[in-house]
Amino acid sequence: MVDAIRRNLLRTGATAAVGSLFTAGAAASAATVNASANGKQVVVPPLSGTIGMRLASCVLTPKGAPVLVVVLDSSRMLDIGVEARRQKRKLVFDPGSMLSLIKAGNAGMAQVQALIERALGGNGSGQANFLPLAGAIFTSPIPRPDRNIYCVGWNYLDHFEEGKAARLDKVADKLPDHPVFFTKATHTMNGPFDPIFQDPSNISTDWEAELAVVIGQQGRNISEEHAMDYVFGYAAYNDTTVREVQQRRHGGQWFKGKSLDGHGPMGPFIVSAAGVKLDDVRVICRVNGAEKQNASYQQMYFKIPRIIAELSRGLTLEPGDIIATGTPSGVGFAKKPQEFLKPGDVMETEITGVGIMRNTIRAEG
Repeated sequence: MVDAIRRNLLRTGATAAVGSLFTAGAAASAATVNASANGKQVVVPPLSGTIGMRLASCVLTPKGAPVLVVVLDSSRMLDIGVEARRQKRKLVFDPGSMLSLIKAGNAGMAQVQALIERALGGNGSGQANFLPLAGAIFTSPIPRPDRNIYCVGWNYLDHFEEGKAARLDKVADKLPDHPVFFTKATHTMNGPFDPIFQDPSNISTDWEAELAVVIGQQGRNISEEHAMDYVFGYAAYNDTTVREVQQRRHGGQWFKGKSLDGHGPMGPFIVSAAGVKLDDVRVICRVNGAEKQNASYQQMYFKIPRIIAELSRGLTLEPGDIIATGTPSGVGFAKKPQEFLKPGDVMETEITGVGIMRNTIRAEG
């Protein structure tokens, strides 16, 4: 049974007291304002949902440990741990771990909301220390997942059709009646502005922009009707894939070609579920500024409730699990002639209203 309080927290992500800060209208001006971090530009897009919050993991000093922050707008963020100490509040989660916050459930979410309310209201001892985004090093929101990243294959009809001629495996000639699931190893996780290293022998690295779903609580045999109650939030993700390894080696089994280290950047934010209006989401990929992919969530063949219901059937989902929901058409291996990423290329992944990543391909060794 889904806890009613937990369900409300996942839906709202912040109380009405801080709603004016996070509403789409209040954030509209942020779309054109960037802050420099990781040597890149961090774009803070307006939220498409009526209310929500942007959570991130970042390093604030050269030798510092990652900390959790709430990104308020394009110029301010709040270090959750520091603010808790200022307000003399003992947290029920580790302020250096997104997974710890997610697993803390109702209590953790309520504490973050209360900290923000008091910080914005000027309550506590002294003034809240709002930090600039400039100079912060944004890591993946979940730098080391507890479990493999779940992925959905062939979830856009155009992508399935474009790959027919290029795929070596000709068995699947029509879209399956159920989602195609596979996983990526945990070491594929990479930061939103970190390089992706390319082995000189693997010259068929391809882009796959995707919307990632982060699960907020444990569940098994979840119904489609209640599936969205289990969503903690959303993030930009790229299922970067080495096609030669995926299709020609290891019997055509996908796992290895999709599981090379660093081939799964995510971030820079997790936007809480209430901050994202899915029907407005577009999944976009650019390489060196040239648009390669651009599709709407509405074009997704299996929507998120169906994905969660199918994946959880007989299989337990845990807080912090990540589900990459599939990539649209426009991938490099299906083009004529084929196009692949090479050292020096910049792969930009944008999920509108959620976040933008920029990863540079670098030669390894």
